[in-house]
Amino acid sequence: MTEKEWLTEQIRERLSFYHSITGLGFAREARTEVAPTAPAVVAVPRPDAPLSEKPAKPAKDETLEVIRADLGDCTRCVLHEKRTHLVFGVGNLNADLMFIGEGPGFEEDRQGIPFVGPAGQLLTKIINAIDLSRDDVYIANVVKCRPPGNRDPEPEEVAECRPFLDRQIDSIRPKVICALGRVAAQNLLKTEEGITRIRGRIYSYRGAKLVPTFHPAYLLRNAEKKRECWEDMKLIRRLLNEHSS
Repeated sequence: MTEKEWLTEQIRERLSFYHSITGLGFAREARTEVAPTAPAVVAVPRPDAPLSEKPAKPAKDETLEVIRADLGDCTRCVLHEKRTHLVFGVGNLNADLMFIGEGPGFEEDRQGIPFVGPAGQLLTKIINAIDLSRDDVYIANVVKCRPPGNRDPEPEEVAECRPFLDRQIDSIRPKVICALGRVAAQNLLKTEEGITRIRGRIYSYRGAKLVPTFHPAYLLRNAEKKRECWEDMKLIRRLLNEHSS
């Protein structure tokens, strides 16, 4: 591929991404785009970068139905006291790509489905922009009940939900995990580094490649971060393509 062809391809991809999420501010950026960024580089974590504390478990027969039944009408932490619905997860049981957020919001608590509010609508458009649909991926959260006032979940609340999330990952066995936002990334990677510092890098988690990026709700408030999100999505798409090739 010549340099001119590469530049043309980069512009085409970015315009396609922006166009796919028209109505949320991305299209406006596309019209003012003057030059493509460099190709996404697969980052190797520094020696002190947080990695998974556990290797992936061997393949097993535990299904999501079994895990959901084991979770039951959970009362393991205080979050159950004010919830409307427990939000387990949704999507393809054999997904190559899994998205993990921090916890249910108002609409998610009301409907019992992850990412169905405004942030969820943006996530759906981002998924579509990398040539996938919600039926192709699996979506879950670090905690399965809405924290009051959408506050960050407390460590003890995360600790109660974490075994079930890890079992979900082991059952689905995704090739790539996208950690959406600071809370999800910090809890999965056991780090205190901010999302701006760790996004767009590749980590290992339970046999999958994990890429942190900004939470869709954050993108709705901070339009200037949309370009970085696109770079992260390009990296994720590349990892998926490498696996399928």
